[in-house]
Amino acid sequence: MLTRRRLFQSGAVTTAAMLATQPAQSKTKNPCSPLPPSLAALKSMKDQATPISTSERQERQEEARRLIRANSLDCILLCEGTSLEYFSGIRWHGSERLLAMALPATGAAFYVCPGFEEGRAREQLATGPDGKEADVRIWQEDESPYERVAQGLKDRGIATGMLGMEESVRFVFSEGISKAAPQIKIASATPVTAGCRRIKSAHEISLMRLASKVTLTAYEAAYRALRDGMNKSEFEELIEAAHKQLGFEGGADAEVGEFSAFPHGSVTPQIIREGTIVLIDGGCKVEGYCSDISRTLIVGKPTEKMKKVFDIVHVAQSTALKTAHAGVECQVVDAAARKVITEAGFSPDYKFFTHRVGHGMGMDVHEWPYLVRGNTTKLEANMTFSDEPGIYIHGEFGVRLEDDMHITENGAELFTPQSPSLEEPFGKG
Repeated sequence: MLTRRRLFQSGAVTTAAMLATQPAQSKTKNPCSPLPPSLAALKSMKDQATPISTSERQERQEEARRLIRANSLDCILLCEGTSLEYFSGIRWHGSERLLAMALPATGAAFYVCPGFEEGRAREQLATGPDGKEADVRIWQEDESPYERVAQGLKDRGIATGMLGMEESVRFVFSEGISKAAPQIKIASATPVTAGCRRIKSAHEISLMRLASKVTLTAYEAAYRALRDGMNKSEFEELIEAAHKQLGFEGGADAEVGEFSAFPHGSVTPQIIREGTIVLIDGGCKVEGYCSDISRTLIVGKPTEKMKKVFDIVHVAQSTALKTAHAGVECQVVDAAARKVITEAGFSPDYKFFTHRVGHGMGMDVHEWPYLVRGNTTKLEANMTFSDEPGIYIHGEFGVRLEDDMHITENGAELFTPQSPSLEEPFGKG
């Protein structure tokens, strides 16, 4: 079962470990064989996705160099992860072996790579900005990769100076480099990496818009196949299969009844029954760009309390959308949605609305900046966020509505239509 958490995590948790949390459900009959009619009718959207080009990555590197200089750095260092892919096109699974890209303020980037991985690294570099002539410094299993980094910096005239470290670089790597190059001072590269990534190009926005469309289409197809008595895992498998029909890997976590009050889910086995709320949260990736969508729905009829809570959350989501525009501080958007919920009687503060109203997103599901109290960063056109207020009543149920939001020149837009109701979460089919 491919859930959102498995789709976007680093890979440290294995499939077997994930399935082991729900042994009773893992043995259920596969509900996707044969595909239900709502899934079988789906057509692939894969041809609508255009990959990021080499010239786009070159432009990104030039913008990074500008920000390196503006932030009094001499070079930044990236290891495995989305920033490495953003600037170079390299997709790399992390391990204890250092694979790094060093991008100086002036001059060509250089790469440090395990010797036995050189062929795989060059294969990917050949289609990136540095091409077949990329400067790759290999290290063998009995050698220090940190010495290769130190020598590369010296070769670029950076024997001393400031090296910006990307935020996800492992401590063991940072420590090794600082010992091999003791005259180098290490600082944060976040002003550079987040500075580049937080403003999306028209191409990036189009990929995110498509990712949101794919996920919402998959959700609706799975919902049309949902039935009383289906368990949590079976419904999640429908969502995964629907994404696959659409041409992409994706999925969602489904939380049922009282477990919908756990914002990021529970491992407890759950059965979907008539009159029980189901909260789904997940997404997919399209050419490296994420969707992150939540829908709250019900099989059968909701109670008046359920409908009231849904309506409050809907107003909060709409209020956040109306509040968000260029020049407004991130924290103001959170405050606007939180005010709706607290004034409706779900207070104080974080008791029922337990998390921020949104997070930046792009190649990562969660990335800079964040719509949260205390963040005075001002919104700019072409930033992208989740808009996801929620109310969680422990022991009863939770409601969250989440769509992905694009800051425009004149305000903000959601990539997908808001959910109209618990009973018709995708409108009348």
